[in-house]
Amino acid sequence: MTTAFYIPTVNLMGAGCLKDAADNIQAKGFKKGLIVTDKILNQIGVVEKVQSLLNERDVATAVFDGTQPNPTVSNVNDGLSILKDNDCDFVISLGGGSPHDCAKGIALVAANGGKIGDYEGVDQSAKPMLPLVAINTTAGTASEMTRFCIITDEERHIKMAIVDKHTTPLISVNDPELMLAKPASLTAATGMDALTHAIEAYVSIAATPITDAVAIKAIELIQTHLREAVNNGENIEAREQMAYAQFMAGMAFNNASLGYVHAMAHQLGGFYDLPHGVCNAILLPHVQRFNAKAVPGRLRDVAKAMGVDVSNLSEQQGADAAIDAIVSLASDVGIPSGIEQLGAKADDIPTLTENALKDACGFTNPIQATSEEIAEIFRAAM
Repeated sequence: MTTAFYIPTVNLMGAGCLKDAADNIQAKGFKKGLIVTDKILNQIGVVEKVQSLLNERDVATAVFDGTQPNPTVSNVNDGLSILKDNDCDFVISLGGGSPHDCAKGIALVAANGGKIGDYEGVDQSAKPMLPLVAINTTAGTASEMTRFCIITDEERHIKMAIVDKHTTPLISVNDPELMLAKPASLTAATGMDALTHAIEAYVSIAATPITDAVAIKAIELIQTHLREAVNNGENIEAREQMAYAQFMAGMAFNNASLGYVHAMAHQLGGFYDLPHGVCNAILLPHVQRFNAKAVPGRLRDVAKAMGVDVSNLSEQQGADAAIDAIVSLASDVGIPSGIEQLGAKADDIPTLTENALKDACGFTNPIQATSEEIAEIFRAAM
């Protein structure tokens, strides 16, 4: 079997690397960039900080700050209009997964034409998107370095999964100084999102020795540093280690793909407009309990990475221990215990199940589920 490994050409890490990003943009010869972000980051001055660095290097910018927490088709269309009106030759995404995904959608349509819904699925585009520099302000989604783009279709009330080699950013930027003072709830949700990425990639049928190595290391770092990052948001060391963890989790799932946690979480987010990381965190132990029927040994490895002594445990006992460790970490960082607390309704499970089985993320789950099995996982997670 042949495999391909996707990653941005340049990946900048560490405190203060935002300035290095500005230097890289100048060196590329770009003239005007569209900054895709949200209103909060604009209001608190983060956008202005980026603009100032670029102005010093004679790079002009326009701003679209209308990205919603679950970016929509309308967000993509609105940003695309600003990009065209300002003749931008590249795009900068600034924020977490939402601005990154919105920017990918804008850049992809700008280069390929049509509408963003045309690119739902795997590798549907003909050519690379407009160059994208993705500047991260949270440690979780890894969207700043992946080929995944999730856009909510408001009319169908679903999240479209766009998995396309042409949506890989040109440059990713993880400066932990931009991650300080983020709310504990956001830190917890994004951190559990990263844990989900690493675990789903590790049990994926498309896993390789490369993705295994970075997935396990990511799990170890998250287990060690997430609680501190949540409890003390100004701890630069915890922030930096979580930045590395989420990046490595991104390396893993960007190439090994994901599983039913994401396939199901996308439906909850699209249907009820819920935070993606929280949905993942709640679903993660329930899906892995299902997966333990097929890959208990892999989940035993997860338990070990989460600090469990597995030396005297069977594969099944190790899998159970992994699930317990996931639940414990989620509880410690304040994740709700069930999706009903988020507003999910049992009556909607048939629709959620039908759409989850169509989501491309589920194709690499270690065991394929029936409709009733997916519905049962949703019910267990209520």
